[in-house]
Amino acid sequence: MAAGNILLVTFDQWRADCIQAVGHPCVRTPTVDALAADGVLFRNHFTQAAPCGPARASLLTGLYMHNHRSLRNGTPLDARHANLALEARKAGYAPKLFGYTDTSADPRDHDPNDPVLATYEGVLPGFDAELLLTESLEPWAAWLKARGHDVPARPTDLYLPDRSGAQPGDGPTRAPMHMVAEDEITFFLADRVRDWLAVNGGKPWFLHLSFIRPHPPYIAPAPYDRLVDPADVPPALRAADRTAQAAQHPWLAAHIARQWAGKLPVADAVPMAAMDEAALAQLRATYYGLVSLADAALGRVIADLKASGAYDDTLIVLTADHGEHLGDHWLLGKDGYHDQAFHIPLLVRDPRRSADAGRGRVVEAFTEAVDVMPTVLGWLGRPVPPACDGADLAPFLAGGTPDRWRDAVHWGYDFRDVRGGHFEKTLGLSPEECGLLVRRDAQGKYVHFAGLPPLFFDLAADPGELNDLSRDPARQGQMFDYARRLLSWRMAHEDKTLSHYHLGAGGAASNRAV
Repeated sequence: MAAGNILLVTFDQWRADCIQAVGHPCVRTPTVDALAADGVLFRNHFTQAAPCGPARASLLTGLYMHNHRSLRNGTPLDARHANLALEARKAGYAPKLFGYTDTSADPRDHDPNDPVLATYEGVLPGFDAELLLTESLEPWAAWLKARGHDVPARPTDLYLPDRSGAQPGDGPTRAPMHMVAEDEITFFLADRVRDWLAVNGGKPWFLHLSFIRPHPPYIAPAPYDRLVDPADVPPALRAADRTAQAAQHPWLAAHIARQWAGKLPVADAVPMAAMDEAALAQLRATYYGLVSLADAALGRVIADLKASGAYDDTLIVLTADHGEHLGDHWLLGKDGYHDQAFHIPLLVRDPRRSADAGRGRVVEAFTEAVDVMPTVLGWLGRPVPPACDGADLAPFLAGGTPDRWRDAVHWGYDFRDVRGGHFEKTLGLSPEECGLLVRRDAQGKYVHFAGLPPLFFDLAADPGELNDLSRDPARQGQMFDYARRLLSWRMAHEDKTLSHYHLGAGGAASNRAV
Protein backbone atom coordinates (compact mmCIF):
# COMPACT_ATOMS: atom_id res chain seq x y z
CA MET A 1 0.00 0.00 0.00
CA ALA A 2 1.57 3.29 -1.07
CA ALA A 3 2.45 5.56 1.86
CA GLY A 4 3.17 8.78 0.00
CA ASN A 5 5.60 10.15 -2.55
CA ILE A 6 9.36 9.58 -2.67
CA LEU A 7 11.82 11.92 -4.35
CA LEU A 8 15.37 10.57 -4.37
CA VAL A 9 17.73 13.24 -5.71
CA THR A 10 21.36 12.52 -6.50
CA PHE A 11 23.96 14.96 -7.71
CA ASP A 12 27.18 13.81 -9.34
CA GLN A 13 30.48 14.76 -7.73
CA TRP A 14 29.12 17.15 -5.05
CA ARG A 15 31.39 17.26 -2.02
CA ALA A 16 29.93 17.71 1.44
CA ASP A 17 31.50 21.04 2.34
CA CYS A 18 30.00 22.82 -0.70
CA ILE A 19 26.75 23.86 0.95
CA GLN A 20 26.05 27.34 2.25
CA ALA A 21 24.26 25.96 5.33
CA VAL A 22 27.44 24.25 6.57
CA GLY A 23 29.46 27.45 6.29
CA HIS A 24 31.06 27.44 2.86
CA PRO A 25 32.33 30.97 2.12
CA CYS A 26 31.48 31.05 -1.60
CA VAL A 27 28.74 28.57 -2.50
CA ARG A 28 25.13 29.75 -2.56
CA THR A 29 22.59 26.94 -2.11
CA PRO A 30 19.23 28.43 -1.05
CA THR A 31 17.21 25.35 -2.07
CA VAL A 32 19.36 22.90 -0.13
CA ASP A 33 19.52 25.28 2.81
CA ALA A 34 15.72 25.54 2.93
CA LEU A 35 15.37 21.76 2.80
CA ALA A 36 17.92 21.46 5.61
CA ALA A 37 15.83 23.82 7.73
CA ASP A 38 12.78 21.64 7.10
CA GLY A 39 14.54 18.30 7.43
CA VAL A 40 17.69 16.73 8.81
CA LEU A 41 21.20 17.42 7.52
CA PHE A 42 23.68 14.62 8.12
CA ARG A 43 27.01 16.37 8.50
CA ASN A 44 29.29 13.33 8.51
CA HIS A 45 27.91 11.32 5.63
CA PHE A 46 30.19 9.22 3.43
CA THR A 47 29.83 7.22 0.25
CA GLN A 48 31.04 3.62 0.14
CA ALA A 49 32.90 3.65 -3.17
CA ALA A 50 33.99 5.64 -6.20
CA PRO A 51 33.60 6.35 -9.07
CA CYS A 52 29.96 6.66 -10.14
CA GLY A 53 28.98 3.06 -10.86
CA PRO A 54 30.28 1.48 -7.63
CA ALA A 55 29.03 4.42 -5.54
CA ARG A 56 25.52 4.21 -6.97
CA ALA A 57 25.53 0.43 -6.58
CA SER A 58 26.08 0.87 -2.83
CA LEU A 59 23.47 3.62 -2.60
CA LEU A 60 20.80 1.65 -4.42
CA THR A 61 21.48 -1.85 -3.04
CA GLY A 62 22.41 -0.90 0.53
CA LEU A 63 25.55 -3.05 0.18
CA TYR A 64 29.20 -2.33 0.81
CA MET A 65 31.36 -2.68 -2.27
CA HIS A 66 32.92 -5.93 -1.06
CA ASN A 67 29.41 -7.43 -1.13
CA HIS A 68 27.97 -6.05 -4.36
CA ARG A 69 31.36 -6.31 -6.15
CA SER A 70 30.59 -3.75 -8.85
CA LEU A 71 34.10 -2.39 -8.45
CA ARG A 72 34.57 0.02 -11.35
CA ASN A 73 32.47 1.79 -13.95
CA GLY A 74 31.72 -1.16 -16.19
CA THR A 75 32.00 -3.92 -13.59
CA PRO A 76 28.69 -5.83 -13.77
CA LEU A 77 26.26 -5.64 -10.87
CA ASP A 78 25.17 -9.16 -9.98
CA ALA A 79 21.48 -9.53 -10.84
CA ARG A 80 20.83 -11.52 -7.65
CA HIS A 81 21.08 -8.43 -5.43
CA ALA A 82 17.96 -6.76 -4.11
CA ASN A 83 17.76 -3.02 -4.75
CA LEU A 84 15.68 -0.03 -3.76
CA ALA A 85 13.66 0.11 -6.98
CA LEU A 86 12.71 -3.56 -6.95
CA GLU A 87 11.76 -3.40 -3.26
CA ALA A 88 9.64 -0.28 -3.86
CA ARG A 89 7.72 -2.12 -6.54
CA LYS A 90 6.66 -4.60 -3.85
CA ALA A 91 5.05 -1.63 -2.08
CA GLY A 92 2.98 -0.76 -5.15
CA TYR A 93 5.26 1.83 -6.75
CA ALA A 94 6.57 1.95 -10.31
CA PRO A 95 9.82 3.90 -9.69
CA LYS A 96 10.66 6.39 -12.43
CA LEU A 97 14.18 7.43 -13.40
CA PHE A 98 15.10 10.85 -14.75
CA GLY A 99 18.83 10.85 -15.44
CA TYR A 100 20.95 7.73 -14.98
CA THR A 101 22.12 5.08 -12.53
CA ASP A 102 25.34 3.92 -14.27
CA THR A 103 24.44 0.27 -13.66
CA SER A 104 26.51 -2.27 -15.56
CA ALA A 105 24.28 -5.19 -16.55
CA ASP A 106 24.96 -8.76 -15.49
CA PRO A 107 26.32 -10.33 -18.72
CA ARG A 108 25.05 -13.79 -17.73
CA ASP A 109 21.50 -12.57 -18.38
CA HIS A 110 22.20 -11.29 -21.89
CA ASP A 111 23.32 -12.58 -25.26
CA PRO A 112 26.93 -11.56 -26.04
CA ASN A 113 25.64 -9.38 -28.89
CA ASP A 114 23.21 -7.46 -26.70
CA PRO A 115 24.10 -3.73 -26.92
CA VAL A 116 23.51 -3.40 -23.16
CA LEU A 117 26.92 -5.06 -22.70
CA ALA A 118 28.62 -2.28 -24.68
CA THR A 119 27.99 0.38 -22.00
CA TYR A 120 28.32 0.87 -18.26
CA GLU A 121 25.40 3.33 -18.36
CA GLY A 122 22.61 0.82 -17.94
CA VAL A 123 19.49 1.29 -15.83
CA LEU A 124 19.14 -0.35 -12.44
CA PRO A 125 16.54 -3.15 -12.62
CA GLY A 126 13.22 -1.95 -11.21
CA PHE A 127 13.38 1.58 -12.57
CA ASP A 128 11.29 2.73 -15.52
CA ALA A 129 13.50 5.17 -17.41
CA GLU A 130 11.22 8.10 -18.17
CA LEU A 131 14.22 10.10 -19.37
CA LEU A 132 17.59 8.38 -19.68
CA LEU A 133 20.50 10.79 -19.95
CA THR A 134 23.74 9.00 -20.79
CA GLU A 135 27.00 10.45 -22.09
CA SER A 136 25.46 10.43 -25.57
CA LEU A 137 23.22 13.33 -24.42
CA GLU A 138 20.64 12.42 -27.07
CA PRO A 139 17.41 13.64 -25.38
CA TRP A 140 18.99 16.96 -24.45
CA ALA A 141 20.53 17.40 -27.91
CA ALA A 142 17.19 16.64 -29.60
CA TRP A 143 15.41 19.15 -27.36
CA LEU A 144 18.03 21.82 -28.12
CA LYS A 145 17.70 21.20 -31.84
CA ALA A 146 13.92 21.61 -31.60
CA ARG A 147 14.53 24.95 -29.90
CA GLY A 148 16.66 26.17 -32.80
CA HIS A 149 20.15 25.45 -31.48
CA ASP A 150 22.87 24.24 -33.78
CA VAL A 151 23.66 20.79 -32.43
CA PRO A 152 27.13 19.51 -33.41
CA ALA A 153 27.62 16.04 -34.85
CA ARG A 154 29.27 15.07 -31.59
CA PRO A 155 26.78 16.14 -28.87
CA THR A 156 29.51 16.39 -26.23
CA ASP A 157 30.77 19.43 -28.20
CA LEU A 158 27.79 21.25 -26.72
CA TYR A 159 30.11 21.74 -23.75
CA LEU A 160 32.74 23.58 -25.81
CA PRO A 161 33.37 27.04 -24.32
CA ASP A 162 32.55 30.37 -25.88
CA ARG A 163 35.96 32.05 -25.80
CA SER A 164 34.92 35.00 -27.97
CA GLY A 165 35.07 37.36 -25.00
CA ALA A 166 38.28 35.96 -23.50
CA GLN A 167 40.41 38.36 -21.50
CA PRO A 168 44.15 38.13 -20.74
CA GLY A 169 44.70 35.90 -17.74
CA ASP A 170 41.45 33.93 -18.11
CA GLY A 171 41.93 30.35 -16.98
CA PRO A 172 40.92 27.27 -19.01
CA THR A 173 37.54 27.06 -17.25
CA ARG A 174 36.70 30.76 -17.36
CA ALA A 175 34.76 30.89 -20.64
CA PRO A 176 30.99 30.27 -20.44
CA MET A 177 28.88 27.86 -22.44
CA HIS A 178 27.41 28.87 -25.79
CA MET A 179 23.92 28.71 -24.27
CA VAL A 180 22.03 30.36 -21.44
CA ALA A 181 21.27 28.54 -18.21
CA GLU A 182 17.67 27.85 -19.26
CA ASP A 183 18.96 25.56 -22.01
CA GLU A 184 21.70 23.81 -20.01
CA ILE A 185 21.26 20.11 -19.24
CA THR A 186 20.52 20.67 -15.54
CA PHE A 187 17.46 22.87 -16.06
CA PHE A 188 16.44 20.66 -19.00
CA LEU A 189 16.29 17.61 -16.72
CA ALA A 190 14.53 19.43 -13.88
CA ASP A 191 11.89 20.79 -16.24
CA ARG A 192 11.18 17.32 -17.66
CA VAL A 193 10.47 16.15 -14.10
CA ARG A 194 8.16 19.11 -13.65
CA ASP A 195 6.33 18.20 -16.87
CA TRP A 196 5.85 14.64 -15.60
CA LEU A 197 4.61 15.80 -12.21
CA ALA A 198 2.09 18.14 -13.81
CA VAL A 199 0.38 15.16 -15.43
CA ASN A 200 1.15 12.29 -13.02
CA GLY A 201 1.45 13.97 -9.65
CA GLY A 202 -1.99 13.04 -8.37
CA LYS A 203 -1.15 9.54 -7.15
CA PRO A 204 1.68 8.23 -4.98
CA TRP A 205 4.89 8.15 -6.98
CA PHE A 206 8.59 7.35 -6.64
CA LEU A 207 10.99 9.51 -8.66
CA HIS A 208 14.75 9.20 -8.85
CA LEU A 209 16.09 12.50 -10.17
CA SER A 210 19.76 12.02 -11.01
CA PHE A 211 21.56 15.24 -11.98
CA ILE A 212 24.96 15.16 -13.75
CA ARG A 213 26.08 18.47 -12.22
CA PRO A 214 28.42 19.60 -10.74
CA HIS A 215 30.35 16.83 -12.55
CA PRO A 216 32.79 17.97 -15.28
CA PRO A 217 33.26 19.32 -17.84
CA TYR A 218 33.96 22.43 -15.82
CA ILE A 219 32.05 24.98 -17.80
CA ALA A 220 29.02 26.92 -16.62
CA PRO A 221 26.40 28.95 -18.50
CA ALA A 222 25.81 32.60 -17.74
CA PRO A 223 25.20 33.89 -15.11
CA TYR A 224 26.66 30.96 -13.15
CA ASP A 225 30.03 31.34 -14.86
CA ARG A 226 30.63 34.58 -12.92
CA LEU A 227 28.74 33.80 -9.74
CA VAL A 228 31.94 33.32 -7.71
CA ASP A 229 35.05 35.47 -7.94
CA PRO A 230 38.17 33.28 -8.11
CA ALA A 231 39.85 35.71 -5.73
CA ASP A 232 37.37 34.67 -3.03
CA VAL A 233 37.72 30.90 -3.22
CA PRO A 234 39.53 29.04 -0.42
CA PRO A 235 42.97 27.74 -1.40
CA ALA A 236 43.55 24.10 -2.19
CA LEU A 237 44.62 21.87 0.70
CA ARG A 238 47.80 20.17 -0.44
CA ALA A 239 51.53 19.69 -0.02
CA ALA A 240 53.95 22.35 -1.20
CA ASP A 241 54.37 20.71 -4.61
CA ARG A 242 53.35 17.61 -6.54
CA THR A 243 56.58 15.80 -5.71
CA ALA A 244 56.03 16.20 -1.99
CA GLN A 245 52.41 15.10 -2.31
CA ALA A 246 53.32 12.07 -4.41
CA ALA A 247 55.82 10.95 -1.77
CA GLN A 248 52.91 10.11 0.54
CA HIS A 249 52.24 6.75 -1.12
CA PRO A 250 53.21 4.70 -4.23
CA TRP A 251 49.62 4.57 -5.50
CA LEU A 252 49.23 8.34 -5.10
CA ALA A 253 52.50 8.93 -6.95
CA ALA A 254 51.33 6.76 -9.85
CA HIS A 255 47.91 8.42 -9.95
CA ILE A 256 49.29 11.97 -9.81
CA ALA A 257 51.76 11.17 -12.59
CA ARG A 258 49.02 9.74 -14.78
CA GLN A 259 46.57 12.56 -14.14
CA TRP A 260 49.05 15.34 -14.73
CA ALA A 261 50.15 13.75 -18.01
CA GLY A 262 46.55 14.04 -19.22
CA LYS A 263 43.97 16.73 -19.87
CA LEU A 264 41.86 19.01 -17.73
CA PRO A 265 38.18 18.00 -17.47
CA VAL A 266 37.08 20.59 -20.04
CA ALA A 267 35.61 19.96 -23.46
CA ASP A 268 38.50 21.41 -25.47
CA ALA A 269 41.17 19.12 -23.97
CA VAL A 270 43.47 21.64 -22.28
CA PRO A 271 46.60 19.99 -20.80
CA MET A 272 46.65 19.57 -17.04
CA ALA A 273 49.94 21.45 -17.05
CA ALA A 274 47.93 24.60 -17.80
CA MET A 275 46.42 24.51 -14.31
CA ASP A 276 48.54 26.98 -12.39
CA GLU A 277 47.35 28.61 -9.15
CA ALA A 278 45.14 31.14 -10.94
CA ALA A 279 43.63 28.50 -13.20
CA LEU A 280 42.89 26.27 -10.21
CA ALA A 281 41.17 29.13 -8.40
CA GLN A 282 39.03 29.66 -11.51
CA LEU A 283 38.22 25.96 -11.75
CA ARG A 284 37.07 25.95 -8.14
CA ALA A 285 34.95 29.05 -8.77
CA THR A 286 33.39 27.37 -11.81
CA TYR A 287 32.60 24.27 -9.75
CA TYR A 288 30.90 26.40 -7.09
CA GLY A 289 28.85 28.05 -9.83
CA LEU A 290 27.77 24.62 -11.08
CA VAL A 291 26.70 23.70 -7.55
CA SER A 292 24.49 26.79 -7.46
CA LEU A 293 23.13 25.90 -10.91
CA ALA A 294 22.14 22.43 -9.65
CA ASP A 295 20.60 23.93 -6.52
CA ALA A 296 18.51 26.34 -8.61
CA ALA A 297 17.27 23.57 -10.90
CA LEU A 298 16.17 21.49 -7.94
CA GLY A 299 14.48 24.59 -6.55
CA ARG A 300 12.05 24.59 -9.47
CA VAL A 301 10.98 21.02 -8.71
CA ILE A 302 10.52 21.78 -5.01
CA ALA A 303 8.50 24.92 -5.82
CA ASP A 304 6.15 22.87 -8.00
CA LEU A 305 5.72 20.28 -5.24
CA LYS A 306 4.75 23.02 -2.82
CA ALA A 307 2.38 24.67 -5.27
CA SER A 308 0.55 21.40 -5.90
CA GLY A 309 0.46 20.38 -2.24
CA ALA A 310 2.51 17.24 -2.96
CA TYR A 311 5.39 18.55 -0.82
CA ASP A 312 3.40 17.71 2.32
CA ASP A 313 3.25 14.04 1.31
CA THR A 314 6.76 13.59 -0.11
CA LEU A 315 9.82 12.02 1.46
CA ILE A 316 12.80 13.88 -0.02
CA VAL A 317 16.26 12.32 0.10
CA LEU A 318 19.08 14.42 -1.33
CA THR A 319 22.62 13.11 -1.69
CA ALA A 320 25.52 12.57 -4.13
CA ASP A 321 27.34 9.57 -5.51
CA HIS A 322 30.80 10.81 -4.45
CA GLY A 323 32.81 13.98 -3.95
CA GLU A 324 35.54 15.89 -5.80
CA HIS A 325 39.13 16.81 -4.89
CA LEU A 326 39.06 20.25 -6.58
CA GLY A 327 42.84 20.46 -6.53
CA ASP A 328 43.22 19.29 -2.94
CA HIS A 329 46.17 16.89 -2.70
CA TRP A 330 47.12 17.96 -6.25
CA LEU A 331 44.18 15.98 -7.59
CA LEU A 332 40.99 16.45 -9.54
CA GLY A 333 38.18 13.93 -9.49
CA LYS A 334 37.20 11.26 -7.01
CA ASP A 335 39.86 8.56 -7.05
CA GLY A 336 41.74 7.40 -3.98
CA TYR A 337 41.22 7.58 -0.24
CA HIS A 338 40.99 11.24 0.80
CA ASP A 339 37.86 12.59 2.48
CA GLN A 340 37.21 15.08 -0.32
CA ALA A 341 36.28 12.22 -2.66
CA PHE A 342 34.08 10.30 -0.21
CA HIS A 343 32.50 12.86 2.15
CA ILE A 344 29.18 13.79 0.53
CA PRO A 345 25.91 15.57 1.39
CA LEU A 346 22.88 13.80 2.82
CA LEU A 347 19.67 15.61 3.61
CA VAL A 348 16.38 13.88 4.44
CA ARG A 349 13.07 15.70 4.67
CA ASP A 350 10.36 13.47 6.18
CA PRO A 351 6.88 15.04 5.78
CA ARG A 352 5.28 13.14 8.67
CA ARG A 353 4.37 14.84 11.93
CA SER A 354 6.51 12.27 13.74
CA ALA A 355 9.52 14.01 12.17
CA ASP A 356 8.65 17.50 13.42
CA ALA A 357 11.02 17.18 16.37
CA GLY A 358 13.94 16.68 14.00
CA ARG A 359 13.35 19.59 11.63
CA GLY A 360 16.37 21.81 11.22
CA ARG A 361 18.60 19.31 12.95
CA VAL A 362 22.24 18.76 12.02
CA VAL A 363 23.34 15.21 12.88
CA GLU A 364 27.05 14.78 13.60
CA ALA A 365 26.94 10.97 13.87
CA PHE A 366 28.58 9.01 11.06
CA THR A 367 26.19 7.90 8.31
CA GLU A 368 26.81 6.06 5.07
CA ALA A 369 25.27 5.72 1.62
CA VAL A 370 24.11 2.19 2.49
CA ASP A 371 21.70 3.75 5.03
CA VAL A 372 19.51 5.32 2.33
CA MET A 373 17.85 2.13 1.14
CA PRO A 374 16.73 0.88 4.60
CA THR A 375 15.57 4.40 5.48
CA VAL A 376 13.30 4.64 2.43
CA LEU A 377 12.01 1.08 2.91
CA GLY A 378 11.34 1.77 6.57
CA TRP A 379 9.35 4.86 5.61
CA LEU A 380 7.31 2.65 3.29
CA GLY A 381 6.75 0.10 6.02
CA ARG A 382 8.60 -2.53 4.02
CA PRO A 383 11.04 -5.13 5.40
CA VAL A 384 14.72 -4.56 4.68
CA PRO A 385 16.40 -7.36 2.69
CA PRO A 386 18.56 -9.52 4.99
CA ALA A 387 21.74 -8.79 3.04
CA CYS A 388 21.47 -5.01 3.46
CA ASP A 389 24.49 -3.46 5.21
CA GLY A 390 22.90 -0.13 6.14
CA ALA A 391 20.60 1.01 8.94
CA ASP A 392 17.36 3.01 9.06
CA LEU A 393 17.91 6.70 9.88
CA ALA A 394 14.35 7.11 11.19
CA PRO A 395 15.38 7.70 14.84
CA PHE A 396 17.49 10.69 13.77
CA LEU A 397 14.62 12.05 11.67
CA ALA A 398 12.33 11.95 14.70
CA GLY A 399 14.80 13.97 16.80
CA GLY A 400 16.31 11.01 18.64
CA THR A 401 19.39 8.81 18.43
CA PRO A 402 19.49 5.04 17.87
CA ASP A 403 20.45 2.92 20.87
CA ARG A 404 23.36 1.46 18.91
CA TRP A 405 25.16 3.28 16.14
CA ARG A 406 28.47 3.13 14.31
CA ASP A 407 31.47 5.07 15.59
CA ALA A 408 33.29 5.07 12.24
CA VAL A 409 32.70 4.99 8.50
CA HIS A 410 34.21 2.64 5.95
CA TRP A 411 34.68 2.69 2.23
CA GLY A 412 36.56 0.93 -0.52
CA TYR A 413 38.25 1.91 -3.73
CA ASP A 414 39.37 -0.43 -6.50
CA PHE A 415 41.90 0.81 -9.03
CA ARG A 416 42.31 -2.23 -11.24
CA ASP A 417 42.36 -1.59 -14.99
CA VAL A 418 40.74 -4.60 -16.66
CA ARG A 419 41.38 -3.48 -20.24
CA GLY A 420 44.73 -1.70 -19.96
CA GLY A 421 46.35 -2.90 -16.74
CA HIS A 422 47.91 0.50 -16.04
CA PHE A 423 48.28 0.30 -12.27
CA GLU A 424 48.96 -3.41 -12.38
CA LYS A 425 51.98 -2.76 -14.63
CA THR A 426 53.08 0.47 -12.94
CA LEU A 427 52.95 -0.88 -9.39
CA GLY A 428 53.63 -4.56 -10.04
CA LEU A 429 50.29 -5.76 -8.69
CA SER A 430 47.78 -8.42 -9.61
CA PRO A 431 44.23 -7.15 -10.29
CA GLU A 432 43.09 -8.53 -6.93
CA GLU A 433 45.80 -6.49 -5.20
CA CYS A 434 44.56 -3.23 -6.73
CA GLY A 435 42.26 -2.20 -3.93
CA LEU A 436 42.05 -0.37 -0.62
CA LEU A 437 39.75 -0.19 2.39
CA VAL A 438 39.39 2.74 4.79
CA ARG A 439 38.35 2.97 8.41
CA ARG A 440 37.76 6.58 9.42
CA ASP A 441 36.51 7.84 12.77
CA ALA A 442 36.60 11.23 14.50
CA GLN A 443 40.22 10.84 15.61
CA GLY A 444 42.04 8.96 12.88
CA LYS A 445 42.03 7.29 9.51
CA TYR A 446 43.56 3.99 8.48
CA VAL A 447 43.96 3.04 4.81
CA HIS A 448 44.74 -0.59 4.07
CA PHE A 449 45.98 -1.55 0.59
CA ALA A 450 45.78 -5.14 -0.59
CA GLY A 451 49.20 -5.07 -2.21
CA LEU A 452 50.88 -1.85 -1.02
CA PRO A 453 51.89 -0.28 2.32
CA PRO A 454 49.15 1.17 4.55
CA LEU A 455 48.56 4.78 5.55
CA PHE A 456 47.60 6.24 8.92
CA PHE A 457 46.51 9.79 9.72
CA ASP A 458 45.87 11.55 13.02
CA LEU A 459 42.86 13.62 11.98
CA ALA A 460 42.75 15.57 15.23
CA ALA A 461 46.21 16.99 14.56
CA ASP A 462 46.19 16.69 10.77
CA PRO A 463 42.65 17.04 9.35
CA GLY A 464 44.09 17.62 5.89
CA GLU A 465 45.65 14.13 5.74
CA LEU A 466 49.06 15.52 4.82
CA ASN A 467 51.22 13.65 7.34
CA ASP A 468 51.27 9.86 7.04
CA LEU A 469 52.19 8.28 10.40
CA SER A 470 52.19 4.65 9.29
CA ARG A 471 55.97 4.34 9.69
CA ASP A 472 56.16 6.18 13.03
CA PRO A 473 57.22 3.61 15.69
CA ALA A 474 55.21 5.49 18.31
CA ARG A 475 52.01 4.97 16.30
CA GLN A 476 52.30 1.27 15.58
CA GLY A 477 50.02 0.21 18.43
CA GLN A 478 47.35 2.72 17.49
CA MET A 479 47.56 1.76 13.82
CA PHE A 480 47.29 -1.92 14.73
CA ASP A 481 44.08 -1.16 16.64
CA TYR A 482 42.59 0.52 13.57
CA ALA A 483 43.63 -2.43 11.41
CA ARG A 484 42.04 -4.82 13.90
CA ARG A 485 38.80 -2.83 13.89
CA LEU A 486 38.82 -2.71 10.08
CA LEU A 487 39.14 -6.49 9.96
CA SER A 488 36.34 -6.90 12.50
CA TRP A 489 34.09 -4.61 10.43
CA ARG A 490 34.89 -6.57 7.28
CA MET A 491 34.09 -9.90 8.98
CA ALA A 492 30.85 -8.57 10.47
CA HIS A 493 29.68 -7.38 7.05
CA GLU A 494 30.13 -10.44 4.90
CA ASP A 495 27.20 -11.39 2.66
CA LYS A 496 24.39 -12.37 5.02
CA THR A 497 21.66 -13.26 2.54
CA LEU A 498 21.34 -16.78 3.98
CA SER A 499 23.66 -16.76 6.99
CA HIS A 500 20.81 -16.09 9.44
CA TYR A 501 19.04 -19.32 8.51
CA HIS A 502 19.40 -22.89 9.76
CA LEU A 503 17.77 -25.93 8.22
CA GLY A 504 16.85 -28.84 10.42
CA ALA A 505 14.01 -30.51 12.24
CA GLY A 506 10.94 -28.33 11.90
CA GLY A 507 12.18 -26.65 8.73
CA ALA A 508 14.01 -23.37 8.22
CA ALA A 509 14.69 -21.26 11.30
CA SER A 510 16.03 -17.70 11.34
CA ASN A 511 17.48 -15.42 14.00
CA ARG A 512 17.22 -12.39 11.74
CA ALA A 513 15.27 -10.40 14.34
CA VAL A 514 17.96 -10.86 17.02
